[in-house]
Amino acid sequence: MALVHYDEGLTMRSARAIYFDVNRFGADGGYGDAWVDFKLGPLPVPFPNTRARVRAVRYHDLHHVLTGYDTSTIGEFEISAWELGAGCKDFAAAWQLNLGGLFAGLLSAPRRTVRAFLRGRRSESLYGRPFEALLGSTVGELRREMRVDSPSSSPAAINALWLALASLAGLAVAVMGLAVALVVAPIGIVNLALRRQRARRAQRAAAA
Repeated sequence: MALVHYDEGLTMRSARAIYFDVNRFGADGGYGDAWVDFKLGPLPVPFPNTRARVRAVRYHDLHHVLTGYDTSTIGEFEISAWELGAGCKDFAAAWQLNLGGLFAGLLSAPRRTVRAFLRGRRSESLYGRPFEALLGSTVGELRREMRVDSPSSSPAAINALWLALASLAGLAVAVMGLAVALVVAPIGIVNLALRRQRARRAQRAAAA
């Protein structure tokens, strides 16, 4: 997936629109969708797009713009680690999703995941800030306010302790998440079959 550079003079509203377009998320980012897909390997497993998830993902999408992490699998693991390091405030859905992402990242891309976590420890997330006001700020303003690339100020031992605790919590979340995913995997199989069937019908209709 190609990296996108967001000019620091852009408003966050404009930068987010570019982000939605590049990633084909739709004009509203998919926030209004009833279901979202969780990828279990190549299999899309549908999960309800809960209010708690939408509340968190609005900020999560802004973090993608501001940190530069893309929406590839590894990019999502990186931003999960970054958000945990920066803090998710009272956003329970963010904690849950990010802990699982951190653990998966430590297994598949450990160096990049650890770097992202430590970068987050030097930063401050946007979670909990008035959302509409954020959209009116520029990319450059928020990057400076969040200290996205500030030098480390925490002792290495403290960072290592937080990473260890987050990793253990991530293991627990990953185990529970896998159990749930395996239960709903048959739904994903049916969903994938129906999508392929609709795609074939659309192709036949277009060719007729």
